[in-house]
Amino acid sequence: MQKLKHLLWRTGFGPRTQSWDKWMALPENAWWPKMKDDSVVKPEYFDIADSAVKGLLMGIGEIGRMERRDLDQAEKKQIREQSRDDLRNLNLLWLEEMTRTQAQLREKIALFWHGHFASRNINILYQQQLLHVIRENALGNFRDLLRGVSKSAAMIAFLNNQQNKKQHPNENFAREVMELFTMGRGHYTENDIKEAARAFTGWSFKLNGDFVFRSFDHDKDEKTVLGKSGKFDGDDIIDILLEKRNTARFIARKMYKFLVNDTIIPEERITWLGDRFYDSGYQILRLLDDIVRSDWFFATENMGSRIKSPVEYWIGIRRVLPMELEEPEVQLKLQRALDQILFYPPNVAGWPGGKAWIDSSSLMLRLRIPQLIVDRGDLDVQTKDDDDQQMGMKNKNQKGVLTANVDWKPVLKQFAGVSANDLAQRVADYLWQTETRVPVQVLEKYTARDDKDSSIKSVMIRLMATPEYQLC
Repeated sequence: MQKLKHLLWRTGFGPRTQSWDKWMALPENAWWPKMKDDSVVKPEYFDIADSAVKGLLMGIGEIGRMERRDLDQAEKKQIREQSRDDLRNLNLLWLEEMTRTQAQLREKIALFWHGHFASRNINILYQQQLLHVIRENALGNFRDLLRGVSKSAAMIAFLNNQQNKKQHPNENFAREVMELFTMGRGHYTENDIKEAARAFTGWSFKLNGDFVFRSFDHDKDEKTVLGKSGKFDGDDIIDILLEKRNTARFIARKMYKFLVNDTIIPEERITWLGDRFYDSGYQILRLLDDIVRSDWFFATENMGSRIKSPVEYWIGIRRVLPMELEEPEVQLKLQRALDQILFYPPNVAGWPGGKAWIDSSSLMLRLRIPQLIVDRGDLDVQTKDDDDQQMGMKNKNQKGVLTANVDWKPVLKQFAGVSANDLAQRVADYLWQTETRVPVQVLEKYTARDDKDSSIKSVMIRLMATPEYQLC
């Protein structure tokens, strides 16, 4: 049971109560192939952008004018306000997909790439385009993913590359491509960045989000980057970066921290993973195979060793306790309170993760959430005064109520045959990934005894409201 839960938590968002029995009926050697097979289907394109935004940005109704560069202030304001509303809906739609989809592996790795290629842009059209690039290539080839992200309007705008012109080079894009997306610090010089920035001149986008290469803004002279010289453009720089084994090892390290352990990181494993990733031609699924099929993936030291991110924590609860939310928008405030809002990373480096997910305030809120769900309680917490992150809701009622209708039937069915004396331990085995156990006597003291169903519900909620449940 522990190994199966470990796989479901690390390569997905934890066990789903409705399908738990089916997973348990499978032999161990079928678990990982099933995770992969369930994610083979290509993802649906999430088209949330309002028609008004599309009309302004895509030139609908304007003959021969797919690129408008003369938006007035009223049109720009309309785009900003509508984009905020649409981004809220995109956020909620992706949360729903993470919760319900069988393609757990695809969405979990997409969440990894969402943090790796962090982009904060309030334009809904560009964000949904970038999300699709990430979800579509999450398990494919890193070369395709890197190139697709680098040419997305969301990333070019976020890193100011539309301002990168031969007369006035802007180094932001080139720097972050090297430092955060490929090799990492220490493997390039400041001159490499300056030269690479010249190669990326002319990379821009149309208002509809399509990539465009503006040759008149491109520096066509020779550049020298990482020891190579030539009249390089942006595609050439990406190829040069991918030729470096350090790039493969950098990605392998981040993936190891995300899937295995973010504190114990043996260098020989990173080198082995990175080199095999490189030799595969950057096949992401090959990297995942090497991690999951290793003899150390299921090692005791790696189980229950990671603090769940807020998104992992919340989606995990929704998969354990099937529920319908009467006010789905409360999930937006929940993300703000726990400091991980989809599409709003703190900076280009993404969310730091690990112990940064937990402080005294966020831990206390996490411990309250399970009880708030069953009590339909107010999510009465203070959030940061950031109108971008509040998605235009700054002046609206921020209290939020977790009005969830929980379907307890699958949960009650799962533990129906467990005796009262064994119930707490069995539920703990299902919910927790740590070896530490709360004394059963303590649980029993605070557990409802009216009837079997009440006992199961009470134990479930109390065990989810523990520090142990924050780990996976």
